[in-house]
Amino acid sequence: MEAVRTPGGAPGAGAPCGPDPAGARPPVALAHESHGTGAPMVLLHGVGLDRRMWDRCLPALAARHRVTLVDLRGHGASPAAAAGVSLAELAADVGALLSGPTHIVGFSLGALVAQRLGLDRPDLTASLTLVSSVAGRSEEERAAVARRQELAAEDFGASARAAVDRWFSPAWRAQDPGLAQRVLDTLLAHDRASYLACYRVFATADTGLWRWLPRIAAPTVAVTGERDPGSTPAMSHRLAGRIPGGRAVIVPGARHLLPLERPRELADVILTHTGAHPGSATGTDAGARTGTGTGADTGSHTGQESHRS
Repeated sequence: MEAVRTPGGAPGAGAPCGPDPAGARPPVALAHESHGTGAPMVLLHGVGLDRRMWDRCLPALAARHRVTLVDLRGHGASPAAAAGVSLAELAADVGALLSGPTHIVGFSLGALVAQRLGLDRPDLTASLTLVSSVAGRSEEERAAVARRQELAAEDFGASARAAVDRWFSPAWRAQDPGLAQRVLDTLLAHDRASYLACYRVFATADTGLWRWLPRIAAPTVAVTGERDPGSTPAMSHRLAGRIPGGRAVIVPGARHLLPLERPRELADVILTHTGAHPGSATGTDAGARTGTGTGADTGSHTGQESHRS
């Protein structure tokens, strides 16, 4: 394992998807670590979590890629996030770590960061895998996430416990109670101000991204759990329909935390998409963006897939 912290790099080519907020801060140095060899890949976690959420996927991914796991701004060992931090700033932090085209895998908030990076830095984006991503929230869905944001500000502990209750089915919690407690402990350990600043991004940024998604050029797959109540299958299908050549994969029976609940299935989806899965017939190296079937099997026992070409 190689654990490092490096300062932000120079900006590169790319067409930003919209104006950055006035007074946008420069990139911060993100805590990160790298494993394995092969084509570069970066893994981005969700709000309130950290890079450890990828531990169960890492062995399979690092066997075929040079994998970098990061703590986003405001999380883990990275610098705090100030009030008003923007999605563009979170994406610029990640972009500063990359030296060339990289397979970007983002979970939840990390998936929004990945989309913004694909828009602002297409030169750095070899492919996008959007895991448990929100997209095009309805009025009801926006109201629900706003209520969760209010609860986090009023009673952070209750908000964290409610999140774990949403993410873990009773059966999964009974089977692996230690994992549920570790996820809760990670949430509770976070700096409250940083969490609220980043949760605001998670709660609102999909609205600003929506109009720009057709400009994403990187091969993209959106994957979520069949029973995810917040990042729903409908949202993954919306992303697949909005991003040129996008695909959606739905994992049967799963909830939100695919990297922890279904690491083998998720790693199969990712490696198939990047063209690194043994025997893969699709992926970025084999025309993954041009599929025309609906409900096709991915070939890795991962769930149901649809395409837009």
